[in-house]
Amino acid sequence: MNKVGLFAVLVAIHASSVLACPLPKTALPEPDPSLARSVSVGGRTFVNKGLVAFGLIPSNFTDSTGNTMGGIGSAIAIKLGSFAAQVDGSFTGSLIVQPDRGFNVDGTVDYQGRQHQLDFVLTPHYTTTNLSFTAAQQTLQLAYKGTKLYTERAGANTTGLDATGVRAAQSGFPSNALADPQMPIPTKSDNRLTLDLEGLVLNADGTFWISDEYGPYIYRFNSSGALIQTIQPPDAILPMTDGDIDFTSVDDPDTGRAGNQGLECLTIDITTSTLYAMLQSATIQDGGNKKSNSRFTRLLAYDVSSPSIVRPALKAEYIVPLPQDSSGHTLGASEIAWVGGGVVLALARDSNGHGGDDTESEYKGIDLVDFTSATNIANSSFDNHENPVAPKGKLDESVTAATYTAFVSLIDETNLARFGLHNGDPADQTLIDAKWESIALARVGDPLFPDDFFLFTASDNDFITEDGISLGQPYNAGLNNDNQFMVWRVTLPGSTLP
Repeated sequence: MNKVGLFAVLVAIHASSVLACPLPKTALPEPDPSLARSVSVGGRTFVNKGLVAFGLIPSNFTDSTGNTMGGIGSAIAIKLGSFAAQVDGSFTGSLIVQPDRGFNVDGTVDYQGRQHQLDFVLTPHYTTTNLSFTAAQQTLQLAYKGTKLYTERAGANTTGLDATGVRAAQSGFPSNALADPQMPIPTKSDNRLTLDLEGLVLNADGTFWISDEYGPYIYRFNSSGALIQTIQPPDAILPMTDGDIDFTSVDDPDTGRAGNQGLECLTIDITTSTLYAMLQSATIQDGGNKKSNSRFTRLLAYDVSSPSIVRPALKAEYIVPLPQDSSGHTLGASEIAWVGGGVVLALARDSNGHGGDDTESEYKGIDLVDFTSATNIANSSFDNHENPVAPKGKLDESVTAATYTAFVSLIDETNLARFGLHNGDPADQTLIDAKWESIALARVGDPLFPDDFFLFTASDNDFITEDGISLGQPYNAGLNNDNQFMVWRVTLPGSTLP
């Protein structure tokens, strides 16, 4: 039996075990109030009501292409129209998850871009009772449904190989809304589009936007996974070396996004058709070549109201001050999610935890960014790579940055213990994963708490497993690092989300 079939069997067995070992009964309509933590931003009170569910996909699970399913926390989204409350108090729906560029610990590989669908049953745990690690997984049961592969011009497969080459812009760029700018490719002899996939936004018409790190670009694909359109960011963000565009992730360019620090974050405000993207950390000229100087990153806003007719225009650009750890090192942003009223959630973290540099994490937070009073620098001189907005990490005095407020700590000891998880030693399967990189929101739909949402987040396990398959070849990464998922419950007052 292959691993896909085995996983289906395990899901069935797991479901029967839920009936045999039910979760603690509770009549609570929300998490126990003792778990709540509140912060005030822009005159509104936001509440973190605590962790309510946990689940995982095993590290050695394979998708329908026969490759190990990993990295799926790089981006997640709830399939539009799928989330629904059930009469027994549970919730069902589907997550669309998007891995980055395959198992690339020893170098990049020819991994075709893709997304997977995972159906879920969410059974929130609202009491303060500490569940075992096994019982905790009953609160978020996940079932793999299928995979969609990404293609580009002329139906060519995309790849994840490092972008050492540049494909010329198509005729008609930029006046033609659908014509490509200069594109990242592996080499001069291999001119396929190469992607290091990060952000994901689903559209009502079946198309979807993704952001990547190589460009760093934003791409629109159709419902079949074929490339439609590319958005190129301002000159200040494009990676330039010796005056030429340089997409490689191996070395930092002279100016523009730093290596592996591209458009990690993507979200949309559907009420205004505004697509937001944010760099993981500052551009090189803004201090991005040093962790101690790289906190002033850029948040971009594009008008995507008629993208096939008018090339999406940059309508706003703000500076966001990222948090720093106790050593003064910037904690890069891994995702953003639209809330409303000039506020987005932002996920920033260190790289410690299971599969990371160390077992004990100092900071993993889903926080609040308020840009209502920030300076809009779009289309200003700061969009020229020769005019940094934060040279050596010092913000220009003419610019007011957004405010950044800590909100949900993913490493809160009390909440982790309620689901059999921990931070720090020992380095076992109950250790929280190192790399959390995604956010998805679903309105609870309770009239008693109209501003409450379930906040889903998932980890990028870097495809680390002792029993892996990459491009048909087995590999052993020396550790089994499961794809972990968490669901928190939060109050987001004034949100414009549906």
